[in-house]
Amino acid sequence: MTDTLWPDPLSFEQALSEAASLTDSLLDRLLVAPRDLEARVYEAMRYAALSPGKRLRPFLVLAGARLFAVDRRCALQVAAAIEMVHAYSLVHDDLPAMDDSDLRRGRPTCHKEFDEATAILAGDGLLTRAFEVLAHPDTHADPAVRCELVAALAAAAGAAGMVGGQMIDLIAEHRQLDIGAITRLQRMKTGALIAFACEAGAVLAKAPLEARTALRGYAHDLGLAFQIADDLLDVEGSAAETGKPVGADAAAGKATFVSILGVDQARRQAERLIGQAVTHLDLFGARAELLGEAARFVISRRT
Repeated sequence: MTDTLWPDPLSFEQALSEAASLTDSLLDRLLVAPRDLEARVYEAMRYAALSPGKRLRPFLVLAGARLFAVDRRCALQVAAAIEMVHAYSLVHDDLPAMDDSDLRRGRPTCHKEFDEATAILAGDGLLTRAFEVLAHPDTHADPAVRCELVAALAAAAGAAGMVGGQMIDLIAEHRQLDIGAITRLQRMKTGALIAFACEAGAVLAKAPLEARTALRGYAHDLGLAFQIADDLLDVEGSAAETGKPVGADAAAGKATFVSILGVDQARRQAERLIGQAVTHLDLFGARAELLGEAARFVISRRT
């Protein structure tokens, strides 16, 4: 990653804000609405992808790429692609057939702002646009690297990852799951996309297996801690803080880390996972300081 992106010294808060700003600028350019009849779906895509948010997944892409001095343009292409996939997943999760949510990131969900059919198409458009971006030569000069990124994101987002996790989540509304099933659900629904974000920089850099394994281990623990923190916010947070309805899981009778472990044990488990995640970064020394800060941020956030 070039020094002009994240010059040293730089705080985590500054880096997170800069990552969000750079990603949003690229999303704005990648999602230009045409002046034709299909413009409405582009408007809905932009509404979803450019809605206020932390942009944690793009940050993880950029911070991971920085470990290997990956070109800024390449890293930002991947950052934008993963945010499109994340935005698509939120649009579809909020639909009446799924979580039936009216609020996301402090404003009406996509199907409330537009309509249900347009929201479905907007999600479809964001998902497919993400793969178009990854396949573009701007993402990497080597077609083999672009193919690897496409395959990895497809696996993370598909039935073996995020989509499969969402299916288990729907089943959880009617069947009581144990801690093993909940862990698997969250590893697929949330963790798979986080794992792709963490490892993408290593893919872009053609980094050795040792480095990729370390980032994979970091991502595994980070993803589970992230979900436990989400479960805690659903119990302890407010809609004003989180920007979305709270208490939905409890109201639906869903088993979560918090409902099974209790608040105190769930918090201790999240802290243990973050400790483990940071240990995986030892291989990179001080260069991984931002990723270490990101891990600590995950369990202290209120949104």
